[in-house]
Amino acid sequence: MFHDALCYSCGMHGEKMPEKTKAPAQRKITPASEGGKNPLSVTQIPCLITFGLYSTRDCQEGSRLFTVNPLFRIMTKIAKSTFTTGAGTPGQFYSLPALAENGYPRLNRLPVSIRIVLESLLRNCDGLKVTEKDVDNLASWNANNPGSYEIPFTVARIVLQDLTGVPLLVDLAAMRSAVAGLGKDASVIEPLVPVDLVVDHSVQVDWAGCTDALEKNLDIEFQRNAERYEFLKWGQQAFQTFSVVPPSVGIVHQVNLEYLAQGVMEKDGVYFPDTLVGTDSHTTMINGIGVVGWGVGGIEAEAGMLGQPVTFLVPEVVGVHMTGELREGVTATDLALHVTQMLRSHGVVGKFVEFFGDGAAALPLADRATVANMAPEYGATMGFFPMDERCSDYLRQTGRSEEAITTYENYFKAQNLWGMPRNGDLDYTDQLELDLSAVEPAVSGPRRPQDHIRLNSIRDSFRKLVSMPVAEGGYGKKESPEVTVSMHSPAGVPVPVDGFSQEAKLKDGSILIAAITSCTNTSNPGLMLAAGLLAKKAVERGLNVPPHVKTSIAPGSRIASDYFATNSLQESLDALGFETVGYGCTTCIGMP
Repeated sequence: MFHDALCYSCGMHGEKMPEKTKAPAQRKITPASEGGKNPLSVTQIPCLITFGLYSTRDCQEGSRLFTVNPLFRIMTKIAKSTFTTGAGTPGQFYSLPALAENGYPRLNRLPVSIRIVLESLLRNCDGLKVTEKDVDNLASWNANNPGSYEIPFTVARIVLQDLTGVPLLVDLAAMRSAVAGLGKDASVIEPLVPVDLVVDHSVQVDWAGCTDALEKNLDIEFQRNAERYEFLKWGQQAFQTFSVVPPSVGIVHQVNLEYLAQGVMEKDGVYFPDTLVGTDSHTTMINGIGVVGWGVGGIEAEAGMLGQPVTFLVPEVVGVHMTGELREGVTATDLALHVTQMLRSHGVVGKFVEFFGDGAAALPLADRATVANMAPEYGATMGFFPMDERCSDYLRQTGRSEEAITTYENYFKAQNLWGMPRNGDLDYTDQLELDLSAVEPAVSGPRRPQDHIRLNSIRDSFRKLVSMPVAEGGYGKKESPEVTVSMHSPAGVPVPVDGFSQEAKLKDGSILIAAITSCTNTSNPGLMLAAGLLAKKAVERGLNVPPHVKTSIAPGSRIASDYFATNSLQESLDALGFETVGYGCTTCIGMP
């Protein structure tokens, strides 16, 4: 492989040279004022700078000696290019097609997710945190044999939820305190990438089944967390790159999708893909809009905050070719559970999963996000959907400007990354086929996400699961006798109610909690509207909920309440006891 060279001090091209050639020794230049001879002209001394090799040349500007960065040729002359932004002005970017034309002819067949990570390596290559070898490794990614090297991935931003995010802010505060103790300016401690913390994990469902449940739960939440929230408020004011989304706005993943995600970001005139890591396993919901990101631990997130790469082993990429379309009555949840069973069976731990094909192109973005959100359940690092018109439509529907959307589209078109790939366009380590018309209504569990149960066989399946061994996904117990429980208030009321007295007969399989929750479901408008329509049909048929069942609904965003009200569904939900109890992560994380 050959790459021609450019000296960043004189701008002159030099001879081509194989990347394995040994770098010449650097010569000292003696200025003429000290009796030295003028050096040879730049046309006589070729710039020996190659991609994959540290080489230097001697240049003279006055009497100074310059050492040339070996990747400057790639990073400036080849990789750095321009495209037209939504404002009609030129924007700089690091061009993957240009890199492909200079020694990587198969780069355009790499999975979209791999190329987005590659762009980060190319843009951040400094010979220290990210080396030219790192770029070369990933640009040469082989679907059949990806290798075993580590990738130093520098993300564009960080997303935190409050339970895992507060300790990171404590560390930043401690660093500022230490700097101040040394008599220095504490403001030098600042996250080097934007950090957004969404307060969504502290809400608890103390009150449910009553019209003022939301207000009561929010009041209790602020009492419980007053010190933490005051600290977060301080952090928001103290750091320029740290922001907080307050309680009762929504679940972090839907807030990320609806509000925080930009698709394309810009810094110092250079545009690049929106990428992130987050301190929650379901950060992968953002993959539904073509944003590379996944959940990590606090140490990795903190390293990312401080501008350090998040390292991971080069992944295999499993392509899922989607065809057909979902049948009427089959939901995005049904699809997500079907995908989970299929991918758990195949084995995708530590791998990227990339969905493509006509079926994927036809899926609404909200359904893509539902499938992507389940990546932790099917074991993958990501469940990625490439960028296309559906993404632009979603950005438009959620209030992004036309200028920003045009920049988004033009950037990815310039990178040859725009549009849903079709079968045969890209190379994957493995390729699976999924006919969407074959997906059936189902549930999973009750113990493992891959235990797929068709909706019409729940009764018989549960009875078998009671006695089935634990190792096989069951409970491993004999059926218990019925018991009678005395109640002094409805299930969603935490204090006794005067005049209320009722007995409930319970047995194995009795439902005690009915919660419309989980970011997988509540972030999808179609699923939430389906819940409202089901409640409406139940009310019309005179059905009701027994007092011993604690009912609640916790939408992933406040917008859900708007479309419930607009479609006259909130009254039916309220009639069955499904009043809104909060906007955040509730029952699914043990806050019932």
